[in-house]
Amino acid sequence: MSEADIRVLLIEDNPLHARMLQGFLDEIHAPSFPVKHVDNLAAGLDLASREKFDVVLLDLVLPDSKGLDTFVRWRTHAPHVPVVVLTGLDDMGLATRAVESGAQDYLLKSQINAALLSRSLRYAVERVRARSEEWDSPMFRNAHQQFLKAAQVVDLDDNIRQRLLFPQRTQVLSLPFRRDGYDQVETVFGYRVQHVLTMGPTKGGVRFHHSVSLGEVAALAMWMTWKCALMGLPYGGAKGGVRVDPTGLSRREKQRLTRRYTSEIIHVIGPDKDIPAPDLGTGAQEMAWMMDTYSEQVGHTVPEVVTGKPVVLGGSVGRETATGKGVVLMVQEAADHLDLDLDGATAVIQGFGNVGSAAAEFLDQLGTKILAVSDVSGGLYNDNGLPIADLLEHARSGGLVQDYPEGDNISNAELLELECDVLVPAAIENQITAENADRINCKIVAEGANGPTTTEADEILNDRGIFIVPDILANAGGVTVSYFEWVQGTQNYMWTLEEINSRLKRIMTRAFHQVLQRSIDQDLDMRTASLVQGIERVTDAKLIRGLFP
Repeated sequence: MSEADIRVLLIEDNPLHARMLQGFLDEIHAPSFPVKHVDNLAAGLDLASREKFDVVLLDLVLPDSKGLDTFVRWRTHAPHVPVVVLTGLDDMGLATRAVESGAQDYLLKSQINAALLSRSLRYAVERVRARSEEWDSPMFRNAHQQFLKAAQVVDLDDNIRQRLLFPQRTQVLSLPFRRDGYDQVETVFGYRVQHVLTMGPTKGGVRFHHSVSLGEVAALAMWMTWKCALMGLPYGGAKGGVRVDPTGLSRREKQRLTRRYTSEIIHVIGPDKDIPAPDLGTGAQEMAWMMDTYSEQVGHTVPEVVTGKPVVLGGSVGRETATGKGVVLMVQEAADHLDLDLDGATAVIQGFGNVGSAAAEFLDQLGTKILAVSDVSGGLYNDNGLPIADLLEHARSGGLVQDYPEGDNISNAELLELECDVLVPAAIENQITAENADRINCKIVAEGANGPTTTEADEILNDRGIFIVPDILANAGGVTVSYFEWVQGTQNYMWTLEEINSRLKRIMTRAFHQVLQRSIDQDLDMRTASLVQGIERVTDAKLIRGLFP
């Protein structure tokens, strides 16, 4: 089952209606709607106590419960599961009262079709999440825990500490965009968060993903602030996104959504204000659409309003692989520190997207044997090492990792626990936790993803002597080359790939050794040392600028 799936409990006693609804749900993909059906309330309550559901389709007239009491009994038992009421024309008044009492929506059985049912269920889940879970994000809690630990180490002034806990600017949007069926208009939630405006324009990616929330983008913006400060870049941190599953969008739908999102945030972005870039679920094409939308609004072409765009539109050579390149540069420095020869060493990479595939390619060029990689389909393992060049061609042609024949299929959880020298979590957040940290079996963890390791897991890994290159250091190659692209755009002068790689290596290795030295001098783990380095720079800038008025 995919993370994007919406699990449905259908409580309906009419077998014809139940089969009709299940048929509609079976038709829908991206997201899919795995459904379980019962024909009475007692069975539904029992099932909900044993399994997790995202939404319930509830008929209010059942053999063992009738009327509004059916809804009340369900809400008492499962108050956090959104309800979509199923009703006939003769029960409309009852359905309306249920909505007034807290149900998310009602559907007339005689008018339901697959598109209407899909939208009602998705919106029910979205509305509950928007009301109750925006700030309550595991990623935001993790970012706060890391920050507060580092703030305690440096004895950060409480005024500054309170100021940096939450973003300086937050924009929450509800975005309409047309589906290819032109009469169908979708509404999704979007965000743009700017954490610190003190350091210069803000900088950060735009992600399209079904898990995007205010807390998630706020955490990512906070980490981007420390990342830019650590690299010495003249930016504050920002992040944006749209809560949508991009795999369910056609190219035309994604273009309409990207342009609408850009038009909604156009007053807060700009080459001297806030510079978006690609992130999870977006790439060079989305940046081209954003640049074009912005340029159309201001009346002239502004390439430097975004980074990560195609080279033909002023993008920088080396930007697409920069994050993966930076991860490998940091692995090389960590290996030198630990006297580990990467030629003949072994590596495992979770995630074979833009970051993970580039990291695999560069490690392979160094002679490192890549034992396993993974993507959304799962993991692939070969004890003799995977043929990375061939696997990259397989992935670029649209193939899934688990469909590649030269390896054994394993789960993402199993992949993380494989014995290796270098582990690169380059997928999503919260992958190494207190539950599996004592089974991580490597010498170096280089975080290609943002927030892949929880605070509790950090302590376990550090106690076990595993060397962690934290995300704000390991994956800073992307924003560093984005900075190069922005500079090239403002100067109308392009650098060669050799110049890009040379400058990237110089900046990242300097930051690594500054962090390593602080870690040794102050007896800090690498993550805390990195955060302290970044937080001190931001604090100094804030104190020097002062407070207006």
